[in-house]
Amino acid sequence: MSRPALSRDRVLRAAVELADSGGISAVTMRRLAEELGAEAMSLYHHVANKEQVLDGIVDVIGAEINEAAARVTLPSHGDGWKKAARVRILAAREVLLRHPWAPALIESRTNASPEILLHMDALVGIMSDGGFSHDQTHHALHALGSRAVGFTQELFTPGNGPATGEPDPVMAAMAKRLPNLVGMLSEIAHDDPDSTLGWCDDQAEFEFGLDIVLDGLDRLR
Repeated sequence: MSRPALSRDRVLRAAVELADSGGISAVTMRRLAEELGAEAMSLYHHVANKEQVLDGIVDVIGAEINEAAARVTLPSHGDGWKKAARVRILAAREVLLRHPWAPALIESRTNASPEILLHMDALVGIMSDGGFSHDQTHHALHALGSRAVGFTQELFTPGNGPATGEPDPVMAAMAKRLPNLVGMLSEIAHDDPDSTLGWCDDQAEFEFGLDIVLDGLDRLR
C-alpha cells in the first residue's frame, strides 16, 4: 500500500508525534525521514531546515489550541470576559499537557507563530469585549505572561531529590544559609504528575496564579 504524498503538514505532524514519544530532542531530519519512509533530502522540499521544523511544530500546537478553544467559546461582553478568558487559557493548557515538551520549545522560538498570535488576538478581543482599553490590555498581557498560552515560567528548577525517604542532601546543605526557602521547599509537594508542565507548574498552582491575575485585572477594568 502506497504512503500518502509528502507535504509540509505531514512532515510537521510526524515531528509532533516524534516529540510526543521521545521528547523534542528526538526530532531530527533523519528520524523524520525514517518515520515518513522518505529520503532525508526529500524533506527539504517542504521545510528548509530543522529550525523551520521547530517553528512549524509550534504552529501545529497553536492550531490545536485554537481548535480546542473554539469548542468552548463563551459570551465575553462585560463581566463575562473573565470566564471567557479563563476557559480559553485552560483550553490551551489542556493541549500543552498532551505535549509536555511544548512549553520549552515555545519559549525557545525567536519567530512569532501565526497560530499562537491568533490565540493572543482572541484573548485581546475578549478583553476588548470586557471593556479594557488598549493600554490596559497591553499591561494585562504582560501580567499574564506565559500563562496566556497555558504554562508558567519558573524562576528555577531544582534537581530531583532522592526518592528513598531520606533527607535530600542538597537541601540539607542549603538549610543553614537558606532556612526559610528550604523549610518551604521541604514541605510542598505536587501529587498529580499528569497535571504538571514543570517543577511547580501543576494544575492547582497554575489556576491559583491565573485566578489572582484575572481577579486583579477585573478590578482594574
